[in-house]
Amino acid sequence: MQEQIKKRTKQAGLEVIKLIDELPGKPSAWANSKQIIRSSTSIGANYRAACRAKSSADFINKLKIVEEEADETQYWLEVLEESKLINSGRIETIKKDVNEIVSIVVASIKTMR
Repeated sequence: MQEQIKKRTKQAGLEVIKLIDELPGKPSAWANSKQIIRSSTSIGANYRAACRAKSSADFINKLKIVEEEADETQYWLEVLEESKLINSGRIETIKKDVNEIVSIVVASIKTMR
């Protein structure tokens, strides 16, 4: 299961990178793109760190970071969509995937507690 989640969290970051390459060359798009690339790629990086946790408490703390980064990614996706910088239909799959990652992580945190 961990390997599947590692793959999904990395894929979410890669999909956001592809999405960002479709944005118009506007200053507002640059600012948003920097933020969302950081948060979306951080989801996978922090999940990998969680998989190497030294204790249950360490694992939970690292999963909380994954949850925060995924939530931030959701926020930036909403900003991109509502600002009309990109078509809503283009974002739907990514939003769904990130939402599922949040659900999985939250459930994992609850199970660990």
